[in-house]
Amino acid sequence: MRSLAVRLLGPSKALTHSWNHAVSGARMARLPEQMALAAKDRPELLTVMIGANDACRDSTRLMTPVADFRASFEASMRQLRATAPKTQVYVSSVPDLMRLWSTGRTNELGKQIWELGICRSMLGDADDMGASAVARRDTVRKRVIAYNQVLGDVCAKDARCRYDGGAVFDYRFTGKQLSPWDWFHPGRDGQARLAEIAYRNVTAAGPPA
Repeated sequence: MRSLAVRLLGPSKALTHSWNHAVSGARMARLPEQMALAAKDRPELLTVMIGANDACRDSTRLMTPVADFRASFEASMRQLRATAPKTQVYVSSVPDLMRLWSTGRTNELGKQIWELGICRSMLGDADDMGASAVARRDTVRKRVIAYNQVLGDVCAKDARCRYDGGAVFDYRFTGKQLSPWDWFHPGRDGQARLAEIAYRNVTAAGPPA
């Protein structure tokens, strides 16, 4: 799988000139800490993809408030700029979790895996089409849209930050892009598609409209 680093640097240089400070399951509140670690490497480009776990909670009540999400992202950018003022930043939008539900609910094995407790706010009781379940999923989708608005707003205030313009949120992925292990994270094909989107936007002459 050709990662963004491989596409930008080539296979050999990507091994020695790229670092990964992502933490599985991390929410936006962890990003300032991750930014501080990344800043020490003084990278030319730093990529950010976070936010799905802020919406994927056991209930909608536990989702990260939009104001807290904004405050943590602003703190993250300040943390980075304190050490790495010239680093370019590329920010991916949060994927459309409603599409994740609508795509995965047709797979019986995937639904069984979801019942183990993956993203209950959106994926719990996947076949329930009652009013409360529909409203719950709509609440999660609206929160993700609000998170993406924050990502775009905060990024726009930094001259060296580029937001993807909602490209990941708008990407119409299918089951082929999902991991067969949890039907939640991107599989190899999904990671390749994300790398393609990032490479296209990072190398474009200007930010997405």
